[in-house]
Formats: sequence, C-alpha cells, structure tokens
Amino acid sequence: MPRLSDLGHLPKRLVLGRAVRSDRLGESLLPKRLALPIFASDPLSSVAYATQEILIVLTLAGTAFLYLAPWLAVGVVLLLATVVLSYRQVVRAYPSGGGDYEVAMKNHGQFAGLTVASALLVDYVLTVAVSVAAGTDNIISAFPTLNEHRVAIAVGLVALLAAANLRGLRESGRTFAAPTYLFISGILVLIATALVRDFLTDSPVIAESAGWTIVPEDGYGQLTGLALLFFVLRAFASGCTALTGVEAIANGVPAFKPPKSRNAATTLALMGGIAATMFAGVTAVALLADVKYAENTCDLVGFAGNCETDPQRTVIAQIAAATFGGDTSVGFFYIQAATALVLVLAANTAFNGFPLLGSVLAQDRFLPRQLHTRGDKLVYSNGILLLAGFAALLIAAFDADVNRLIQMYIVGVFTSFSIGQWGMVRHWNRELRQETDAAARGRMRRSQAINAVGGSLTTIVLVIIVLTKFTRGAWLVLLVMPVLFLLMRAINRHYSNVSDQLTPDTDSRMLPSKVHAIVLVSKVHKPTLRALAFARATRPDVLTALTVNVDDADTRSLQGDWERYDIPVPLTVVESPYREITRPVLDYVKAIRRDSPRELVVVFVPQYVVGHWWENVLHNQSALRLRARLQFMPGVMITTVPWQLESSVGRDDLDGLGSGPAPGDVRRGLTADEVDTSPYG
Repeated sequence: MPRLSDLGHLPKRLVLGRAVRSDRLGESLLPKRLALPIFASDPLSSVAYATQEILIVLTLAGTAFLYLAPWLAVGVVLLLATVVLSYRQVVRAYPSGGGDYEVAMKNHGQFAGLTVASALLVDYVLTVAVSVAAGTDNIISAFPTLNEHRVAIAVGLVALLAAANLRGLRESGRTFAAPTYLFISGILVLIATALVRDFLTDSPVIAESAGWTIVPEDGYGQLTGLALLFFVLRAFASGCTALTGVEAIANGVPAFKPPKSRNAATTLALMGGIAATMFAGVTAVALLADVKYAENTCDLVGFAGNCETDPQRTVIAQIAAATFGGDTSVGFFYIQAATALVLVLAANTAFNGFPLLGSVLAQDRFLPRQLHTRGDKLVYSNGILLLAGFAALLIAAFDADVNRLIQMYIVGVFTSFSIGQWGMVRHWNRELRQETDAAARGRMRRSQAINAVGGSLTTIVLVIIVLTKFTRGAWLVLLVMPVLFLLMRAINRHYSNVSDQLTPDTDSRMLPSKVHAIVLVSKVHKPTLRALAFARATRPDVLTALTVNVDDADTRSLQGDWERYDIPVPLTVVESPYREITRPVLDYVKAIRRDSPRELVVVFVPQYVVGHWWENVLHNQSALRLRARLQFMPGVMITTVPWQLESSVGRDDLDGLGSGPAPGDVRRGLTADEVDTSPYG
C-alpha cells in the first residue's frame, strides 16, 4: 500500500521521474553526439531567422539594396568563424564552466565579471523568448489559423521545455537530439536541392514572393553617405543573431564527458562549421529564389490576403515551398516541422547555460545559494524554473512578436564576447610571463592573436549593435543589465556581512555564566507538563514557570490548579493591564538579560501540532508571535515543545506512519483526550 509521502509526491514524480542519487552524477555527463544538440541548437537554429533579419532591414528601402545581402552574409560567417576559434581557446584555458564570466572575473576583476554575468543572464532569457517566438512563427506559417493563439502557444512551449529539462541532462539531450539532427539534414537537403535545380536543371527555385514589390518606408527612399553606412551596419547587426549561443559550450564544459576541454572544443568546431554552412546556404537560396520579406506586411505589393491580419510566410517557409513543390508537399511540412521544433528546442541552450551560470554565480555568492543546489534529477532545478518564468513574462509582454523581441537580442551576448576575449588576451600575457618553453610560448602567442582578433571584431560589432538598435529596444537591455549588476553586488555584500558576523571569536567560546529556563504557561494541561518536564531535564540553574495575567479569574483558577497538582516549580505571574501577552513576556526576558548579560535565557514554548492547514488558524497564533519577537533578542534561545493532536497522527510524511498512538503514549497511559486551547496554543 503506498505511503502518504509517496502519494503527495506523485505529481512531481510524473513530471520529473524518479529521483537520482548524488553518486550517479557522472552518469549525467554528455558525449559529443548529445552535447551538440543540447548546447549548439541555438546557433544552429538561428539560420531560420538570421537571413530573414538581414532582409527585413534591407527591404526597409525597397529592393534597391538587396544586392548587399551576400556581402553581409560573408561578414557574418567570418565573424562566426573568428568567435568559434576564440572560444576554443576559452574552453581549454577555463574548463570549469564559468565561460566569459570566469575569464572576466579572473583577468579584469569583479566589475567586468558582473557586467558579463548580467549580460549573459539577460541574453539567456531573450534566447528562450526569441527562439520560442520564432518557432511559433513557423508553426503559424504552416497553420495560419493559429495566429490568434500565438502567445498561448509560445508560453505553453516554454513550460514543456522547462519540464523536459527538469527531468535531467541526458534525458533532455535524447529528447532534443533527434529534432536537431533532422533539422540539420533537412536544411542541407533543401540547400542542395535548390542549388541543383538552379544551376543544373531548367526549373529554378522561385519563391511565392518573387513577383512582389516593396514600398520603401518613409525616409529610406534615398540613402547616401553616412545614412547608407548606418543602414548597412544595422542590417549586419541583425544578421549577427546567427552568433547567439556560441558561448553556451564554454559555460557548459563541466557537463561533457572526459576529456572535457577537448570534447568541448571539438563540439565548438562542429557547431561552427555546420552553422556557417547552413546560414550561407539559406541566404544563397533565398536570394536565388528572389524572396521578399518586409517588416510591415502592408509594404508588400502583391501580398495575397489581408496585410493587417494575415501573417507573412517566413523565409524558410518560402524557400521550402519553392524547392519542394508548394505548401502542400511533404518536403515543405518536413522543413516547417523540423524548423519549428529546433527553434523551440534551441531555447534548450539557455536552459542549460542559465542554470550553470547561475550555479557558478551562487557559489561565488553573487546570487542566492538556492541556485547552486541540484534537484531530484541532478540538474539545477531552481535556475530552470527561474529562466522559464522570466521568459514566459517576456513573451507575454511582447505578444510573442519576434521582430520586437529580436531588437533587444545579442546586446548581452556581444558584451560578454568582447569582455571575455580581451580577458583572454590578458590571460595569455600572464601565462607568457611564466612560460619558458619556446614551443609552448609559440602556442600561447597564436592563441593570444586569435583572441585579440576576436576581441577587436566583437567590440566593433557591439558598438554597431548599440548604435543601430538602441532606439528600437536595446535600451531596455542596457537598463536591465545595470539593475542586475547592482542586485548581484548587494547579494554579495549581504553574504559577506553574514560571513563576517558568523566568524568564530573568543566570545563565542565562553560558556554562559548560568542558564535561566522559562516555561510559558497558560493552563495546567499535558503540553504544559511536558514542557516543564523537558525544561527540568536540561538541569538549568534557574527554572521559572511564567504566566501572563490577562484575566484575574482565569489566573486565580490557574494558581489553584497549580497547587492542586503539586507542581514542583513556583508559578510566576506577570501583570498585563492592557491584556497583552507578548509584551509582558518580552519585558520579563529583557529584565533578566539586563541584570545578567552573560546569562543564557531559554524559553520553552508549548505548541500544538495539527494535521490540517485550517487548524493552524485556530491554534498557535500566540506562540508564533512570541517566537517571532524573541528570536531578535541576543542571548535568548527558543525551544518549541510540540504536542501532537489527534488530527496530526498519520500525517508524518517522513516515515509514512499510519493512525495509532504516538510512541510512548501507551506506556504513559495517555489517550486521545481532548485538550483545551490556550494563548500559547
């Protein structure tokens, strides 16, 4: 027969499965084939919207500047290759999983470290929001009637992702591996098929929007000089969304199987090569198919449908339909399903990176310690839940609109890129001062050069992103980052102050001059007698039975019962002319402490243990108030003496005991007699 504790945990077990022992942590480490879909799904899936983001900006000026798209794509690919090479140096030098945060903290100091941490925390939340919103877009491209349920679909997907990750790393890895590999193979087949049709057959790929024209937005009709340069840089910054998630592998090195650094570096190289190939291929096919995609649907001349309510098909949807024979073909639905799945699952990069970073920050006392605690499945459950909550709020606040969310994106990640790469340059300088071997110094010089180039490029791109995206939403990220920075500093100061106060000193080793025990009395009943017995068993120097006179008749009755039961402890009565209970007790304890500061006062508080939440409303209120006030008094200890009422029997979730007498009740001759309530019960 199942125990009460098992039944109470049933919903949790249905979601998470069986708890995993701590000594099985090593079994959760990831081989490369699972690490790739877990940590690299974000940059791999970004090909579904990175090309689209470039086109959205370029088509603000109509079709006049679409010829720039290939050159912008080349720039993004070169930047991606540089960043991947740079992070291969990071995972080798700092395999503990701190990534850019650890690099910045150790090489630049706390200010830079917390700047990186705040940037990454914000970016992880945005990764979930953007990826899920983009996945929802592709679902709607296949089934347009779902457009009105956009937010509900996106929030539901975040909840599913959180539940999957709460089940554990290896389990979530298996869940996400198949869609990621199906997406990679599908996109590569799409690119190959489209290129073969364009260059080797007489049936080139033509998008449904190829015959449309685009009305330029106001102010974009004639761009020259600095305005044109700013416009091109803005399009390049939008394409840099293809680099999001690269840093997640550096943050997740501890999750790899040994040799951890080498496996992480290999996974980074695989991710970079696949992502660059797919991004370049999708951009090429989109341009060959003459895809048109505009920020404002009503700027598309020739758009079939109501531009106010009907959504545009995504770039991926348009080229899939053109390549595989229309929007009813098997190939189209395969690509849409795989793209939607991988975009949603790309958020898993953040669901692994955010909790790991949160754990490192918590260990360094910059975030609450709860984020460093592993849950039932050996994952950082609190970090997963926190990320899911913030992402869901962001999705709801911005109506799951990718175009609005993506304006805030990549500010944080390029901030961490830049600070981290310059931190690595300083790291190699320090290592070079200590290294004497010529071959080792040569390797370090090569690594330092890679990091210097990476730092220079990512810093330039960060400036471009801030300048071009500030008024379009990046300002919000630049506002939130300092808030997080100050919050982490405040948490660290709190933990440091607590640690300083708890450090042992000579006073903490001194014994109290004597112990004064006080038992709070309301009536002569079993809880009071048990509290007196326990207090006497501690053999204090002074024992006081204390009651508060709030009603003369009740107090005289209590004194009579005290004498009748011949209790061997004098009863002390304190007056309360205003019928308070808490204040007279506090004043009595303060007087003892004032007269003898080295005297330890132990207050025994009888308390009922009840089995139902509503019974707490009827009992224990005075006891709760007294404990709440007494705990702030130095030199005072509070000892709760529980008395289990009948309703609490069988409610012990620790051992699943059924109904019956409590241990020792039969020996003592106790029955389930009803007891009176009291001011302390």
